[in-house]
Amino acid sequence: MSDFVTAALAFPTALFSFALVVVACYWCLVIIGALGVDTLDPDVDGTTELGGLTAAMSALGLHGVPVTVSLSTMIAVAWFVSLSGTVLLDRFDLSDPLTIALGILLLAIALVCAWAVTSALALAVRRFLPDHKELSRHDFIGRVCVVRTGRVDRDFGQAEVTAADGSTALIQVRQTGEESLTAGSTALIVDYDPEGSFFWVTAYHAELDPHRS
Repeated sequence: MSDFVTAALAFPTALFSFALVVVACYWCLVIIGALGVDTLDPDVDGTTELGGLTAAMSALGLHGVPVTVSLSTMIAVAWFVSLSGTVLLDRFDLSDPLTIALGILLLAIALVCAWAVTSALALAVRRFLPDHKELSRHDFIGRVCVVRTGRVDRDFGQAEVTAADGSTALIQVRQTGEESLTAGSTALIVDYDPEGSFFWVTAYHAELDPHRS
């Protein structure tokens, strides 16, 4: 047991050992429901661009699975490879400079192996799971909605809209025109206001509907 702890705390395994502890704590929180699997993924609302870890993972070809899954897999694989290499190197009586040099080489090998395994996992997920496009608020622009409140003006209003997949959503809507929009009226969604979290609508005219047959 002492040999295992010594190897786990030796360079470069120690770098991944501490990260693995964080990963283990995170998944414990996921299991009890305190955190979600997609904690590090950006909110998909049509206004958020990929950035930070998500952009980095995509650049490495690791898109298709949640960032937390990719990171956890990479850390676990890197830890295992570096631990195995550290145990193997401990069997040889090497000088300190050579030990450091081989440790740096082992670190590089562990990172490459971690990327390769995680990349294969992401590829398998993209290949065997159906392609699912998350619903974006901007997907509603250009669609017809049905007013569900007594009125719609520049300060108040709700409407029901049907998405391309057949699901429906109750959304906040506003209008700047003078057209009368009351319960049951149809309106065309023309824009989305991210600051107010509502859609701009106008009275529906069939010739303006891009989705009409």
